[in-house]
Amino acid sequence: MTAEAMVTSPFTGSPADGSRPLRIALLTYKGNPFCGGQGVYVRHLSRELVKLGHSVEVIGAQPYPVLDTGATLTELPSLDLYRSPDPFRTPKRDEYRDWIDAVEVATMWTGGFPEPLTFSLRARRHLAARAGEFDVIHDNQTLGYGLLGGLGAPLVTTIHHPITVDRELDLAAAKDRKKRASVRRWYGFTRMQGRVARRLPSVLTVSGSSKQEIADHLGVQGERIHVVHIGADTDLWSPDASVAEVPGRIVTTSSADVPLKGLVHLVEALAKLRTEQPDAHLVVVGKRAEKGLVARAIETYGLQDAVRFVKGITDAELVDLVRSAQVACVPSLYEGFSLPAAESMATGTPLVATTGGAIPEVAGPDGETCLAVPPGDAGALAFALGRLLGDPELRARLGAAGRERVLARFTWAKAAEGTVVHYRAAIERAAKGAADSKAATASRSRGTR
Repeated sequence: MTAEAMVTSPFTGSPADGSRPLRIALLTYKGNPFCGGQGVYVRHLSRELVKLGHSVEVIGAQPYPVLDTGATLTELPSLDLYRSPDPFRTPKRDEYRDWIDAVEVATMWTGGFPEPLTFSLRARRHLAARAGEFDVIHDNQTLGYGLLGGLGAPLVTTIHHPITVDRELDLAAAKDRKKRASVRRWYGFTRMQGRVARRLPSVLTVSGSSKQEIADHLGVQGERIHVVHIGADTDLWSPDASVAEVPGRIVTTSSADVPLKGLVHLVEALAKLRTEQPDAHLVVVGKRAEKGLVARAIETYGLQDAVRFVKGITDAELVDLVRSAQVACVPSLYEGFSLPAAESMATGTPLVATTGGAIPEVAGPDGETCLAVPPGDAGALAFALGRLLGDPELRARLGAAGRERVLARFTWAKAAEGTVVHYRAAIERAAKGAADSKAATASRSRGTR
């Protein structure tokens, strides 16, 4: 063991090496796995870190994380201004607890999204009261001002992808000046996230594509950004021959009101496809399109009976739904990783996916582990979907190759192991910095005698 590795950590009083379990605080301002990838990340990463022998405390706000056995949850409540069924609500006077609550409401009233900032401020206050209890603090893309400066333990931050990418796509989809102004106000927090990101010592991200986007959009130095791939729960997401395949079924996971997800292009592709394969139909895991581009496309093409939305199903029901499909599809214009691609591939369901963002890193080469098409190209989507629906041998070959790719590269166990490497590096870096600072102080003291 090197002398450097034996430096005593000022945060733990223990050797800063890889010989002991860690006490980890995992922060997430939005942690419910049914609300998006950040919640999925927290749930599965925390479970696998516990399996490795570490102590994990998830500190989160509403909608609260859903955790598996082992990790503990500490609730750090916001005012929950966007909760269903009364989003953008005005809190009652007795709900206000302090000035952070006032900031939260004021930001909402002016059209902004307050949660990254206000959660970071509450987290800072909470962690200050518990100084010395954690070896490392892991922030899940909050990137709020409250996380700058000393927190009582080294900070590691995951950025799945820069939210500025979402902002640009939403601005491009805005129909008029009024809508564009609204989009800019909502995404005002991205300026804060960029300023915070540039001051972080260690950033984890989920793909090489996201690493480049973080450098380009947020100005983070490349040597501070480390790729740790995430993946699928391959025990849950697995093939099952007892689940009957439904002819013509295409399944996708998408939010109808998010242009980034490309669902409107998949609906257009389905309309083209059904002129030759009338049994083709789409099941969307996500919120039903009540209005907007997707709803209009469904009505325009007369696809009301060919597109079904499902939400609120169990994990087992979701996996069986994907298993029952002849084709899984990821039509996104951009993804920082694409968990739906990895999970679908893990079941052995053949995949059609765009080449947006990091999707090719996950899905693999066209014709080997998936069929790949350009983002936003409904014609190419229709052709690839039709090709797979009409060729059982190709479906079997791509499905098997896709699962093997996920098993080899994209599992949560591998993600946890890779993340711990960077936890320990952060702890060692902080310990060395503290030792160097102490030595410099001692040297200055001797020089003044």
